[in-house]
Amino acid sequence: MNSAIQGAITALGQIILGKDRQLRLALTCLLARGHLLIEDVPGVGKTTLALALARVTGLDFQRVQFTSDLLPADILGVSIFESATATFRFHAGPIFSQLVLADEVNRASPKTQSALLEAMEERQVTAEGVTRPLPEPFFVVATQNPAQQIGLFPLPESQLDRFLMRLSMGYPAAEAERALLSGRERRELLDGMTAALAPSQLLQLQAQVSHIRTTPALVEYLLALIHRSREHPGLAQGLSPRAGLALKRAAQAWAMIEGRSAVIPEDVQAVFPAVVGHRLVASGNARAAAPSAEELLATVAIP
Repeated sequence: MNSAIQGAITALGQIILGKDRQLRLALTCLLARGHLLIEDVPGVGKTTLALALARVTGLDFQRVQFTSDLLPADILGVSIFESATATFRFHAGPIFSQLVLADEVNRASPKTQSALLEAMEERQVTAEGVTRPLPEPFFVVATQNPAQQIGLFPLPESQLDRFLMRLSMGYPAAEAERALLSGRERRELLDGMTAALAPSQLLQLQAQVSHIRTTPALVEYLLALIHRSREHPGLAQGLSPRAGLALKRAAQAWAMIEGRSAVIPEDVQAVFPAVVGHRLVASGNARAAAPSAEELLATVAIP
């Protein structure tokens, strides 16, 4: 494994205890130039993970607290008239940062949620007729509350599809929680973190991901998983071509973290639930229950 990547994982593990898999998946998402959605109950470390990722990579960071009265201009920016020059000057919003935390994204209205779409997909923002590029690297980490909580606007499928991965932090194991209660405050540790990766290094690693080889047999395995999702009676729709590309890219990034120059089926299996779990839509057919990502994975043989 690249020493810089190992250093980043080690540093993250000192802040987020007992969640090595989630940390590796989050870093995989970043290396694959995707965006990350974290869904869980409050207080399990979603925001702390986003802050730790910003610190360990040295990225410029902005946090946007999504509320029901948040407007698109609060995210994108707005032009303000300056009397000294008798002109309008654009004041960039928090979206013009390398790492943006969209906290509790499903508390905002659909109109405000959609303000993220162009930024996440095109890595640019069009405001008042002018298109402005976003900084590189650009990474959105969004958190959302569970669907059963009140005052929420669920993300539509088209917007969920913009996220490369969806993770759940879960409660810590007993030993990790004991260490958490016995140790220093996480925010104090964050203040003392130093970057294990420079933004320029991160860009180089992101470029290297596409050079991780995928053999014809591996591509056939990806196709088998995609086609199985489209044929399953419990699913209203299968994985799209964009989902297939996302799965390949995530598997390449995971393979690079593991120190391999080529993707193996185990790399695909490692990222599969996080990549496709939020893209599977149940058919509503009571006779055919919708499979989980893990169940779908188990139905396809490894070549």
